[in-house]
Amino acid sequence: QVQLVESGGGLVQPGGSLRLSCAASGFTFKFYIMAWYRQAPGKQRELVATVTSSGTTNVVDSVKGRFSISRDNAKSTVTLQMNSLKPEDTALYYCNKGSPGKDYWGQGIQVTVSS
Repeated sequence: QVQLVESGGGLVQPGGSLRLSCAASGFTFKFYIMAWYRQAPGKQRELVATVTSSGTTNVVDSVKGRFSISRDNAKSTVTLQMNSLKPEDTALYYCNKGSPGKDYWGQGIQVTVSS
């Protein structure tokens, strides 16, 4: 079955960096769009970044210039590099397997940006 396991979260000071990783299994990773979403307390889940099967990436405006997404098809992993972190980046971050077909989600990993 599809499994997405996130790692790399934690507590970081404003201006710091974190690298989130998602290990995927149970499907042919290279064929699927992968993404990172986040959900802050009291807010809806929102898209952060996507990477297509061909490696085309996109990040939302609020993190542009600070976050980047990448994938390693040989290792079936997708990574979110987060730099210049701000308190408003505090959220539960989710790995997502997108199209084609049904979406799947990881269990989420906490990122807290605080001094």
